[in-house]
Amino acid sequence: MSTEKPKLVLAYSGGLDTSVILKWLCEKGFDVIAFCANVGQFEEDFAAVKAKAVAVGASKCIVTDLRKEFVTDYVFEAVKCNAMYEGRYLLGTSIARPCIAKEMIRIATEEGATYIAHGATGKGNDQVRFEMCAQALSPTVQCVAPWRDAEFIESFKGRSDLLAYCNKHGIPVDAKPKANYSIDENLFHTSYESGNLEDAMSPPEESMFKMTVSPKSAPDASETVQIEFSKGIPVKITNTTDGTVKTDPLDIFLYCNMIAGKHGIGRIDIVENRFVGIKSRGVYETPGGTLLRTAHLDLEGICMDREVKRITETLSNEFARLCYNGFWFAPEMELIRHSITFSQRDVDGLVEIELYKGNATITGRKSPNALYNADLASMDIEGGGDAFDYNPADAQGFIRINAVRLKTYAALRAKDQK
Repeated sequence: MSTEKPKLVLAYSGGLDTSVILKWLCEKGFDVIAFCANVGQFEEDFAAVKAKAVAVGASKCIVTDLRKEFVTDYVFEAVKCNAMYEGRYLLGTSIARPCIAKEMIRIATEEGATYIAHGATGKGNDQVRFEMCAQALSPTVQCVAPWRDAEFIESFKGRSDLLAYCNKHGIPVDAKPKANYSIDENLFHTSYESGNLEDAMSPPEESMFKMTVSPKSAPDASETVQIEFSKGIPVKITNTTDGTVKTDPLDIFLYCNMIAGKHGIGRIDIVENRFVGIKSRGVYETPGGTLLRTAHLDLEGICMDREVKRITETLSNEFARLCYNGFWFAPEMELIRHSITFSQRDVDGLVEIELYKGNATITGRKSPNALYNADLASMDIEGGGDAFDYNPADAQGFIRINAVRLKTYAALRAKDQK
């Protein structure tokens, strides 16, 4: 009879929860392979995380630098789509999960692991995202979710129980005081929720922000940047104030974060609807994402057909909903992404933006594929030039035809009032 332990890949951060989970899984008889994804966390000591995982009981710890892939295959896809959940949230946490899950499944396949595990809470969205993405990529993989396990929950009812377990098993604990809110961070955004933020009237503390300065403290002098796109994807940023130029995808995004954050751009404080049916208050800072979305939307205005734009707005909302809910690798998301890519075939050009105290103000745009025609739009030129047969007198019939249904409706309402 084989005594070989089943292999399990654990999404590991090195924090209190996942360190306890790692040890607990070892006690349950798993050969735990810890996996830590580098998606741009601030000041993370990955060597220390790796050493801690092995010390706690992992057979190995794999750290993968996913930053460039995260930008090119996920962040820029969201920018290309103008994705925004419920009209406010730029999906910073949501969009990182499929990137992490994909690498997690790759490692599980390579290592011969039949189980994965995560430390996501049983009330949140991340449990859904990790597991839906994982099962879409590997239908036979089995998931262990300790925060949904009755025995685990009974053993760890609060932070004091977690700390006592660490003390018992010699698991090192960060001596720094725990913040009174939870943080999720990657190069796309930093989010803050729970703790004192669960009071919807409790304002965020200025000291907690990592990526942006307060607009009140931003520089008194503005800066202007030009962002260039090819088929809806950012390919270059130029700071016309100081001459800085970036063309590498990761460098472009990191610079967008820096310059927008410097000027206090990208903070929001919202209450959103989690997929599991619970409302959640979150504070987010997404400086680079806010800047790129502003530029991309404006460029579409000059070079995208009106009816294509109308349809892509619907697709954008659906993209955001699917991403938020964990359906990144679903067939309907594949359909939307292909459709959006097709819509972006002529979205080439440059947008100029002035950054000043929390504002990103468009000051100009140009495109080799512009549908905008100054002569046609001009109020000073009759018609539209030789290339366009536009007669203002035709508007009379246009208005008359479009008013037919309005007159019909008005007649019906008048009849009701008699």
